[in-house]
Amino acid sequence: MPTYALLVRPALNRVYADSSVDLMAAELAVFGDRVLGGRIGGIEPVRIGGVPYLGFDAEGLDDRDVRYLANLSSAYALFERRDDLLAPVELAGLDRFDDDLITIQKYSGKTNEHFTKLMLNLAVASSEFAGEMLDRRLRVLDPLCGRGTTLNQALMYGYDTAGIDLDMKDFDAYSTFLQTWLKRKRLKHTAEVTRVRREGKVIARRLTASVGIDKESYKAGDALSLDYVNADTTEAAKFHRASTFDVIVADAPYGVQHGSRAGGGLHRGPLELVQAALPGWASLLRAGGTVVLSWNTNVVPREALVDALASAGLTPLDEGPYLGFSHRVDQAIVRDVVVARK
Repeated sequence: MPTYALLVRPALNRVYADSSVDLMAAELAVFGDRVLGGRIGGIEPVRIGGVPYLGFDAEGLDDRDVRYLANLSSAYALFERRDDLLAPVELAGLDRFDDDLITIQKYSGKTNEHFTKLMLNLAVASSEFAGEMLDRRLRVLDPLCGRGTTLNQALMYGYDTAGIDLDMKDFDAYSTFLQTWLKRKRLKHTAEVTRVRREGKVIARRLTASVGIDKESYKAGDALSLDYVNADTTEAAKFHRASTFDVIVADAPYGVQHGSRAGGGLHRGPLELVQAALPGWASLLRAGGTVVLSWNTNVVPREALVDALASAGLTPLDEGPYLGFSHRVDQAIVRDVVVARK
């Protein structure tokens, strides 16, 4: 059986770099089950010439299979192992724009962009739409979007995307960044910030953007859609139609005030926030869609998040490779991922 070696993309964050091989191993296992027909085996970290790789066996990989592998969150290069030699396999991912859309923003608390990509990959691969990852413009919602790392990753994939966040500074920072970036890249687009009014009152601000991958697609009316609402995430269902998103991806707060005024004050941990917001989030999800959440296990045990998802009528995927995503972020944060399907 042919054997392969995935070269791990270097990460600026040393702690994340130490975890990236194991995280990609779990990610590859999910891809193997969901989109590669169970033909992936022997997944294990290997060192070749002193460099870390992720090794695996696969029978009969075709061009479409390799296109899936090209989007693994920390994949840098793929080689087929032939005795002591490495034969390169060309990778062509989904990316539609320059990667500085993802990397240029630097700020305290930013979710690692490789990890953000991993969560989006898990969401799509675990949904009933996994086979459409390469072909259809999916719709992605991040209901705790902050300064928009998930929104940017969804755009990179050529997906329509939407976000919700209560923090006005994050909303303003993202709005300024996106509009500046689009102008600097000379991409055909429209973007504007408006006020959302209900019963004569302003209840939110909203950034809407239409972005052309190229001039031809924009002229043809085939632009990507981005929507960011500056509002309470527990009220997400007020701003979007039911059953219109394919996947929901969110990096929950790690134990600081964030995200919602439900109950009269900002929540300090992810559990109360997620419990309050999940019914609305779930209503926006299409049947067969998935929710992927990450959080700090030092604040909330995994079982509590799994129970919250089940209580919202979702089906947690809580076995096999889905248990392989726990990793240390810093001394106070051990981050994990939970996946559930509608």
